[in-house]
Formats: sequence, C-alpha cells, structure tokens
Amino acid sequence: MSSADTGTDRTPKIVGAVWGLLVLNTLGSAGARTIVPLPRSLIQMVTMGSLVAAFALALLVNPRVRVRASAYVLLLTLLLVPSLISSVTQGAGFGALFRCTRLALFVGTLWLLSRWWDGGITFVRHHIRMYFAVLGTVAVGLVVSPGAALPDLYGGRLVGAVWPLTPPQIGQYAAVIIGLTVLLLLGRRTDRTGAAVVILPSLLLLALTHTRTATLGLIIGLVLAIGSLVLTSAAARRFFTWAVVCATVAAVGFSSALQAWFLRGQSQENFASLTGRAKVWHALLAAPRTTSQYLFGTGLGDKSFGGLPIDNSWLAVFNEQGVTGIALVAAVILVLGGVALLRPPSLSRACAIFLISYCAIASYTEAGLGDASPYLLHLALAASLLAAPVEAAPLTAPGVPGPRVPRWVQRSEVT
Repeated sequence: MSSADTGTDRTPKIVGAVWGLLVLNTLGSAGARTIVPLPRSLIQMVTMGSLVAAFALALLVNPRVRVRASAYVLLLTLLLVPSLISSVTQGAGFGALFRCTRLALFVGTLWLLSRWWDGGITFVRHHIRMYFAVLGTVAVGLVVSPGAALPDLYGGRLVGAVWPLTPPQIGQYAAVIIGLTVLLLLGRRTDRTGAAVVILPSLLLLALTHTRTATLGLIIGLVLAIGSLVLTSAAARRFFTWAVVCATVAAVGFSSALQAWFLRGQSQENFASLTGRAKVWHALLAAPRTTSQYLFGTGLGDKSFGGLPIDNSWLAVFNEQGVTGIALVAAVILVLGGVALLRPPSLSRACAIFLISYCAIASYTEAGLGDASPYLLHLALAASLLAAPVEAAPLTAPGVPGPRVPRWVQRSEVT
C-alpha cells in the first residue's frame, strides 16, 4: 500500500483521532438499558464533549484554516440556514438552538479536515477502525450479559449493553464496515486474514440485530460498488460470480429460514406498515402547517412526531427544515452521486458508491440526513474519496527558478 494511494505520509495521526471523536459524537444518547446504568446526561456530556474536542483538535492541527473546496460541506453549511431560521422563528426552544450549534461544530470540523481529503483511503481505514471498536463494545456486552444484550423489549434483537445502542444502529455500523472491508480486500488494500477479522464477527452481529434496512443496504450497495469495478478488476469479477452462486444456493436451500429472519415474527399487517412507521408518516403529512413551517420546518428536534419516531430522513427533514432542507439534502445525494458516476473506475470510487447508495437506501426507514449523524459522516467519507488528488508541484531544472506563486496560493496548499 503506497502513500500515494492513502495519503498516510501527508496526514497527521491526530486527524484519525478527530475522526474517531466525530464517530463518538454521532453514537447518540438514547438506546437500550446497559449493564452498568449510565445517566443520559452523562452520555450527552461525553458525546457533545467529543465534538468540541474534535473541533479543537482539528483547529490545532490546521491553525491557518486551510481547506479544500467541497460541494458536500458547502451544502451542509447552507443547511444550517433553514435550521436556524426555523429554530428561532418557530420558538423551538433551547434544545433546537443547541442542535444547531452541534450541527455548526460538526460542519466546521469537516471543513477543517477537508484539507486532507485527497481521494485516498486513509479516512476509510479510520472509519473501519472506529466503528469496529464500537462493535467491540457490543460484543463485550453480548459475552458478559447475553440477557441484557438480547432483551425481550426489543424482541430478542441485539442491542448495546455497554453503550446504549439500538439494533438499527448496530446493524448500520456492521453493514458499513463489512462493505468497506470487502472493497478493500478486492482492491488488495488489505489481506484475507485482516478482512476476516473484521467481516466475520460483524456479520454475526448484523444477523443478531435482524436489521432489514442495513442488510438490504449492504447487499445493494456492494452490488453497485463491485459492479463499478467489474470491467477493470478480475478480483471483482470473481467475487461477483461467486456471490451470485452463493446467493442462489441460499435462496433455494434456506428460503424458509431467510423468510423467518426477514419477517422477525411480525404479522403481515405490521410488516406492510413498516412496523408502524407508515402511520406516523401519514399523520405528519396530514398535519396543518404555516407557510414558514412548510418552507423552513419547525426547528431541529429529536426526529419524532407526536412522541413517536419518524424513522424517515426525508420526512424528518421536511418536518424540521421544510422543503428548503429537502432540496439541500437531495442536492447532497445528487451531487455526490453525479461526481461518483463521472469518476473513472477505482477503489475510492467504488467505496464512495457503496456509501452513497447505502445512505440513500437507509434514508427511507432511518432519520439522520438533516442533522449531525453517522449518515452525514458516511457521506463525508464519500466526499473525501471523490476529492481530486493533490497534484505535486512541477519540477524545474537545477538553477532555473520556477514560476512565481502568489503568497495566498501558497497558504492554501494542502501539505
């Protein structure tokens, strides 16, 4: 693995710590009961403190605030506008303003980190390591207290018993690092042993969560990502062929078991309403709204309506940031997807396609595209993978001075 591929030699180690703190911040504070009870105020203090620390460290390592142009981070910055307008004008209270501040710090940290976005896979490795560490706490909880990790309250689905994590969260983290690790293996950026260490336990945890959205996102995302490599990678072609064969055998030989896992013991009516989500969605769309609420929403909240979770990114954004927010979030997906399609086939492009498609699929049954969340962090990783590589300075003959470069350009260079 060369430094040209990953940018490791140019990226300070502290940048990985900043990325890890962003991961910690987006874990959230609500979830299952833990083995050792953790007050929610303490969890919020840790998560918010990690964001402040991430911003401070990013500023420390980038004191001159050198940034790279990024349409993704620019769109997130614009998303702050309807968030602030709705939070202030609708009287949403201190909680909404606090969430706006959190989003601003999150976006500001991404701006500071954009200096090291060069299309390499350095941040992919940071992403996998940090979420694998989070899954490690889930595995510890499962071993120490299986009853707490597989509670009846969640229908026997796996939850975080050390840190409060819900089954959809665990499924999301497992699916994302499985997909990225598979792509690194196909791109020969990791060996089979290292890949197996990540993939096998993550697959087990994903299966125990019974999370359908994460599973479908993983499968469809990998199909699209590997499909982008098929014409240029023999390893991708072999993997794709074997995956089709294994999927066919599994569908024929284990159809009843797969169906039982997919339904999770739910009735047809409950399954058709997406575990009750559709009722909340209908009520949200039918609620009366003023022109201001329609345009800018009701202010950043906890992604719920009538005390029930919305569990849909687009409706959550519509409720909190209005149609303006929806337009900006849609622009994020379209811009990243469009850039990915225009890039030549490569491992970085394949990883970006996987992340973008996964987030697009998950947005139907999970909220998070309009606020600081793991989904925005996944898309930030995609943006870093799609960034144009930094060009080396032109060489000149000995004794021949090179072209004079203005001082303001020198200050904005990525080192």
